Amino acid sequence: MPEYQFVLLGLTAWVASFVISQLIVRSQKWHGRLTHDHDLGGVQKVHTTAVPRIGGLAVIGGILLGLVLFQQIFPGPVSAGRASRIYLLLGASLPAFLAGLIEDFTKRVSVRVRLVATALSALVASLALGATVGELDIWGLDALLTIAPLAIVATAVFVAGGSNAINIIDGFNGLSGSTIIIMAIGLAAVGLQVGDSFVAVLGALCAGATLGFLMLNYPSGKMFLGDGGAYFLGFWVSEMAVLLLVRHPELSAWQILAICGYPIIEVLFSIYRRKFVRKVSPGAPDALHLHGLVFRRLVFKYVRRDAARPWKRNAMVPCFMAPAVAACVAVSVWFGQSTPAAVAIVVAQVVLYVAVYGRLVRGRWTVRRGDRAEQALDVGIEVR
Repeated sequence: MPEYQFVLLGLTAWVASFVISQLIVRSQKWHGRLTHDHDLGGVQKVHTTAVPRIGGLAVIGGILLGLVLFQQIFPGPVSAGRASRIYLLLGASLPAFLAGLIEDFTKRVSVRVRLVATALSALVASLALGATVGELDIWGLDALLTIAPLAIVATAVFVAGGSNAINIIDGFNGLSGSTIIIMAIGLAAVGLQVGDSFVAVLGALCAGATLGFLMLNYPSGKMFLGDGGAYFLGFWVSEMAVLLLVRHPELSAWQILAICGYPIIEVLFSIYRRKFVRKVSPGAPDALHLHGLVFRRLVFKYVRRDAARPWKRNAMVPCFMAPAVAACVAVSVWFGQSTPAAVAIVVAQVVLYVAVYGRLVRGRWTVRRGDRAEQALDVGIEVR
């Protein structure tokens, strides 16, 4: 496929997703009792108005309808065989998506159940598409991955962890959506570098459909991605990464890790912080993720409260985060082809994350000590 056709495919998915998003928002008076996020007081909540949290329906619908429409308008570029593999991947995503969607409706699906459902999706993808990682450029582990059952289990764990990482960063308008778009474009760019148009198609569909949702989510938060959308998009991007490694053994797994670095570092650091520093369950919610600190320490310092636009501060968080994520992904795509360079990029991201986190959590970049934002951070509550 010529490169402009990937853009057209993404635009088609964008239009489809945007239309579905509009329909969801405009019809919420009929389904709001079921789809609204009424839990406004949770430790990780920053919004004050109940809105639909089923943006995942718009994303998955945008990918599906975008692909169908593109095939009708441009019959040649996406072959029937390639389209069938995309439908198989959509089918494989259903356990992860449905577990998250049921949680959006009921608030009764545990994190463990959602992780198991996402691992099940990864197992289905392994069987249907051969998406099983066999090499990670890690001495010792690669020898274990030559054993097929271990490789399948490891792939399921990686995909489930990646999906959960996207759910963890889904805390502010536009943050998870912009991160997904940046990572999908980065992985698609690597796909184009190695001549893998199938992965590039997956990236175009993902980026376009997420952008369609994002137009209703950002900046004013008229609709949220929800757990269904977060787990689905996390699964989709994780499978793009797995497929690149499976289909192109010459690629460095560390380059793929570097492209997906931010959410993975966030979830691993959160597990460490909760279990070893705070001595609580790794799955316990808290308000001390990096994006939460950026909200309190930076946004509260530089962005004034606007009564006419109460979402303004919320929407500023991606303005701090997205450029850093984009820069890391761009460096990873351009300079991460060799394993030593990719490892250096991953290490640099970890060092940068820890340094910024340490500065923010200690209040080095903040307004006067004792103000409302500082007090809120000290007691661990959200500032609205």
